Amino acid sequence: MSALSLLLSALSVASILAETTVYFREQFDDGDEWTNRWVESKHKNDYGKFILSAGKFYGDAEKDKGIQTSQDAHFYSASARFTSFSNEGQPLVLQFTVKHEQSIDCGGGYIKLFPAQLNQEEMHGDSTYNIMFGPDICGPGTKKVHVILNYKGKNHLINKDIRCKDDEYSHLYTLVLQPDNTYQVKIDNKKVESGSLEEDWDLLPTKKIKDPDATKPEDWDEREKIPNPDDKKPEEWDKPENIPDPDAQKPQDWDEEMDGEWEPAMVTNPEYKGEWKPSLIDNPAYKGKWVHPEIDNPEYTADAEIYKYDSIGVIGLDLWQVKSGTIFDNFLITNDPGLAEEVGNDTWGQTKELEKKMKESQDETERVAREEEDKQRKDEMKDGEEEEEKEEEEEEEEEDEDEEEEQDEEDDTDSNLKDEL
Repeated sequence: MSALSLLLSALSVASILAETTVYFREQFDDGDEWTNRWVESKHKNDYGKFILSAGKFYGDAEKDKGIQTSQDAHFYSASARFTSFSNEGQPLVLQFTVKHEQSIDCGGGYIKLFPAQLNQEEMHGDSTYNIMFGPDICGPGTKKVHVILNYKGKNHLINKDIRCKDDEYSHLYTLVLQPDNTYQVKIDNKKVESGSLEEDWDLLPTKKIKDPDATKPEDWDEREKIPNPDDKKPEEWDKPENIPDPDAQKPQDWDEEMDGEWEPAMVTNPEYKGEWKPSLIDNPAYKGKWVHPEIDNPEYTADAEIYKYDSIGVIGLDLWQVKSGTIFDNFLITNDPGLAEEVGNDTWGQTKELEKKMKESQDETERVAREEEDKQRKDEMKDGEEEEEKEEEEEEEEEDEDEEEEQDEEDDTDSNLKDEL
């Protein structure tokens, strides 16, 4: 084969490797057909149900439809299969939107990427996965983005704290793994974290370890300051901390036979100086803090393929929610970060402002309704109070009239008696 042929062949391979591929995309835009693509696990018989919904507020009634958790205090487990692939030698991009319109208090909003061997009907919390990614909220203390990578059969959490969004709107979450063992996490198409897979996860043993044969020399002095050996305590230093009150006088009615021997109260001694300590001076023998020498870790072996997964074939939702209502949508798995950004802008980006306006309009309508209800309630209470006052006044008037009638009857009786007499 000629040099030109080899060059053309290499360029052809590079072109194939650089070709944009969409491995999975789900927008739930074909009605109930999604139920033919997504499989609900039968590992348990009480999993919560996913329903197709755009939620209570949205930017587009059709485009914003996704699958929504519908039952409080339930586990959820559903997955979709696609043609298996390996991300060897290319980026891996995982992207989706989450909307916690129920003001979630405790529950997951993450997804899992599984190897193709997964039995979807038996998927559960302990099923082996490649990647777990997305928001997790539980109370005020847990509001984080999980990025968990399975490496050599063990799940590893990221060592960084990435805060997730905790409002009621839709948000776009993106994870990018690069073949140079770097990563990037984006929220709403903005980078929130990035770095090295080796440095930000405990995937490999440390490169260096403390030399097991090294020990600190016995004469190693780490004291930066020492007591001044020439300092001596002044002779007049030692004074008692408390002394009898010099102004105290024995009460005139003090009876020593009855009250015992009189003693003045104790007061703080103004001449007391506390415990004497010599001043400190620089230690001439100070060598600094001893640092344990390190050596190369014999158990460390570099791995240029930490990012790589040989089999990726299922995406799944395996989570628990106390309060249901979360909507998942716009799933995308590709090898092109640029395409993922474009898709995010064309989906979530096109409806996010309209969604917000609809929510704000609903909130305003509810606020006005609450104010009207409060006003009506207060008016009813006021009317009731006025009615009670009116009834009380009428009762008082009736009582006054009755008293007047009784007085008139008494007067008439007295008059009759006088006439008879």
